Amino acid sequence: MKGLQQHFRTNEEIQAIASMIEAGVREQLITGLTGSARALFVSSLYSETARPLLVVTHNLYQAQKLYEDFIEFLNEDQVLLYPVNELISAEIAIASPEMKAQRIEVLNRLVQSFNGIVIAPIAGLRRQLPPKHVWELHQIELKTGADIGETTELIEKLVTMGFQRVDMVSSPGEVSVRGGIIDLYPLTVSDPIRIELFDTEIESIRSFQIETQRSAEEMDSVLITPVQEVLLRNVDYKRAEEQLRERLSATLKKVKSNETKEKLTQNVSFEISQLKQLGSFQGMYKYMSLYYEDEYSLLSYLSENTCIVFDELSRIKETADHLDQEEAQWSTALLEQGEMVHDVRMSLPVFEEIRQKRFSSIYLSLFLKHVPSTNPENVLSITCKSMQEFHGQLSLLKSEVGRWQKQKQAIVF
Repeated sequence: MKGLQQHFRTNEEIQAIASMIEAGVREQLITGLTGSARALFVSSLYSETARPLLVVTHNLYQAQKLYEDFIEFLNEDQVLLYPVNELISAEIAIASPEMKAQRIEVLNRLVQSFNGIVIAPIAGLRRQLPPKHVWELHQIELKTGADIGETTELIEKLVTMGFQRVDMVSSPGEVSVRGGIIDLYPLTVSDPIRIELFDTEIESIRSFQIETQRSAEEMDSVLITPVQEVLLRNVDYKRAEEQLRERLSATLKKVKSNETKEKLTQNVSFEISQLKQLGSFQGMYKYMSLYYEDEYSLLSYLSENTCIVFDELSRIKETADHLDQEEAQWSTALLEQGEMVHDVRMSLPVFEEIRQKRFSSIYLSLFLKHVPSTNPENVLSITCKSMQEFHGQLSLLKSEVGRWQKQKQAIVF
């Protein structure tokens, strides 16, 4: 696969596309590529430009397929998948711990200046996130010999990062304190971590087995990162509490049904009280637009020289429109059930944000067609054909190789 990519990189068309990105060309349209050839093209472009890339697909299944193709051409640590369910209602109701851990790992890598390829469905770009600087603040590096100060302050910060305090750690996202021992289980590691203290100094850091509680690998340092995607400081809780009170008052004036009014008052008042007490509740994510002074998405975590590759932009836009409709219907249903207030936006207008940030964009399309609101400065067609099957007939393979050689085609086995 590496040899195939190396040959592809020497292609004049690939080099021309890379040169235009470096020259500041904002939009390019590439047609004709299909299947794994798209991953080969993008990975070759990445190797040629050494720029970080964001690859956007219309759904999670396509993103996963592309991810599997990419790791055939690149090292696994160069490619990240940001998995998000298409419907925000499903994400809130049945959030997958594995997908959540993957998303958190992507954000961790991005704030650590990741320079590879991130693959995300359009639903991932619509998702609201904490500001990048807030995520950076919630990275704790612990080193052997370091003084952690008051244990209570460390535990309070871990709780803010989403860790749940328990008597004994057994699942990811938990932390426990027993004398001079702190056990914690980040989402992004396979085994929990045990930190032994001498007064306030870290004496040792080890991973340990849940079943036996025996220490395993010893480490000089460990980076502890968030275990939840909603990171709130006191000021964020206060801002959300005040805004939610205002929206509840405004919504109650608009609602005519007394039954809905009673449910709204009961449900939202409970959520307001939890915010006032700096607590959590199910469905906190639906109020992401109230927590921070501005709105942020995955795009906010990208470096300025990132190039965005859209895998069939017209299909991506169709999916985004469909998700907008689904979310509007869901919000209306929640309002009627007394579980939601007016004027709360759960997802972001992706394409507006992309235009504002002015990322370089490449549109991959099988066919040459115009997509509204795009203006590619370079349009290029690359011929791509699927490989035929030989079913063990070496004589047929030999004759085909001879034909390809006469056509001066490059042949890679």
